Amino acid sequence: MKDFQNKVAVITGAGSGIGRALARDLAAAGARLALSDVNQVGLQETADSLGLGSDRLITEAFDVADRDAFYAFAERVTGHFGAAHLVFNNAGVALGATVEDMSYEDFEWLMGINFWGVVHGTKAFLPHLKAAGEGHIVNVSSVFGLIGVPTQSAYNASKFAVRGFTEALRQELEMEGGRVSCTSVHPGGIKTNIARNARMGAGVEKITGADADKARRDFEKMFRTTPEEASQTILKGVKGNKRRVLIGSDARAIDSMQRLMPTAYQRIMVAGQKMMRK
Repeated sequence: MKDFQNKVAVITGAGSGIGRALARDLAAAGARLALSDVNQVGLQETADSLGLGSDRLITEAFDVADRDAFYAFAERVTGHFGAAHLVFNNAGVALGATVEDMSYEDFEWLMGINFWGVVHGTKAFLPHLKAAGEGHIVNVSSVFGLIGVPTQSAYNASKFAVRGFTEALRQELEMEGGRVSCTSVHPGGIKTNIARNARMGAGVEKITGADADKARRDFEKMFRTTPEEASQTILKGVKGNKRRVLIGSDARAIDSMQRLMPTAYQRIMVAGQKMMRK
């Protein structure tokens, strides 16, 4: 897909961060937008910043973990615009916890949004993209979908799952020979609210030596890339029909480390965590 003019773009997690930046860039490119977020206030702020009428914009607040709500949204979008061409499964949450101390409730909460939200968005809209004759699905994984990180087992599980799901889908679409494709996106540290809003388990302090608030602050210090830069990189990847998009110099470095040291990187991670505790 080389041009976004008049294309219908669906964006989850549009109330802030990368989702908001994508909405602004796609609006500037002439796309029609269907935006969602669980946060009604943030979603409305994004909508207000775009200055678009109902002929180019609809919004709906719902939880992407809710399958029925997502399918209802897909019907509303295609009923309103007559088609859907682009789906950005961007909504995500974070959880810091050790495997031992993590509750099943927190694990299920995260997987419901980070993984099942991607599955719901993909399956709800894929038939509509095929019916439109062309389309692209963008599923946001993470650099934590490339490497494992202490206290991030649930987040790792969800983002590795998104990566595998998307890579398999890409191959299926290519075998069908149509004009619908997909991309797996792996951001590094992006300056968003995800760390600030993360849930933290008691076991984090045992591993990192920092309490929950300090762990959030330390994590945010590693964020280097702006949502605007991330959006531009993602849209360039869509236009180039890339299989995988890495966002930020940190993402490229982590990808290289995993390729060069597929298991040895784990010892580096452990040593780094131990140094940070001192």
